[in-house]
Amino acid sequence: MMTTDSLKKEIIRLKHEKHAVILGHYYQIDDIQELSDYIGDSLALAQEAQRTEAPIIVFCGVHFMAETAKILNPERKVLLPDVAASCSLAESCTGEDLRRFKQQHPGHYVVSYVNCSAAVKAESDLICTSGNAEQLINALPKDQKIIFAPDKNLGSYINYKTGRNMVLWDGVCTVHDQLEAEGILKLKQENPDALVVAHPECNAAVLAVSDFIGSTKAMLGYIEKSPCKRFIVSTESGILYEMRKNNPEKEFIAVSGKDTCSCLDCSYMKMNTLEKLYRCLRDETPEIEMDRDMIEKAKLPIVRMLDMSKQLGIIK
Repeated sequence: MMTTDSLKKEIIRLKHEKHAVILGHYYQIDDIQELSDYIGDSLALAQEAQRTEAPIIVFCGVHFMAETAKILNPERKVLLPDVAASCSLAESCTGEDLRRFKQQHPGHYVVSYVNCSAAVKAESDLICTSGNAEQLINALPKDQKIIFAPDKNLGSYINYKTGRNMVLWDGVCTVHDQLEAEGILKLKQENPDALVVAHPECNAAVLAVSDFIGSTKAMLGYIEKSPCKRFIVSTESGILYEMRKNNPEKEFIAVSGKDTCSCLDCSYMKMNTLEKLYRCLRDETPEIEMDRDMIEKAKLPIVRMLDMSKQLGIIK
């Protein structure tokens, strides 16, 4: 059994030897975030996946994220430390599900949250992230009928922010959706000087008692600029690593899930370990492989998102 330090050294050695790049999501374990070349949310990592020249991309996240990297880099080898790392939200809607839903709502433009499978992306007109959804929806014609999939919580929040009446697919992130406003209000009473930051994948009741709502990147920016010294964090616990690293003088209180006193962890995100990352780089497997036709169909709405985001000044 290799020690943590020896695993880290071997991962770094293999990364340099194979000219690989490691992309890590904010929800990964601390050790993986420490070793990642780029850490970010879905939009930032999609950008990095699009512009990297590395022959091997190791995506430390979940399956749909690695798929996105492969879609944007079909000629490069994309690896995922644990191919079973899925996503409750992505599992809530299949490509066939969305195809039937579209037939029930003819004339609707389909906007899908990036947390979905390649098959769902292929059935979509535009992909969005929690960080750019509001701006992208606002950029569409006011009279355009829209289907928003698969996250009904994010879709409901965007409806509220934009005044739209998008038709929502009935899916949720089970991690964020388990948070309850009652528990957050109790924490606010116990910590009256703390501000509540929440991810828009949370349900409406949680968002209603929050001081700031935004993507992981937006939350990080808000906390860094805020004069407040204490924050109640309503999202997956992995983000605490970056929050504490960037703001060592501030205190962060993690919100626990329903019927538990433990931190809010995504079991899928935490499936990636140092041992699996080491074996992944050593053996160059598991590799994400996709049908060329699926890649081309799924790529169109992703590129449209990136192009629109640049036009709107969301990203450079």
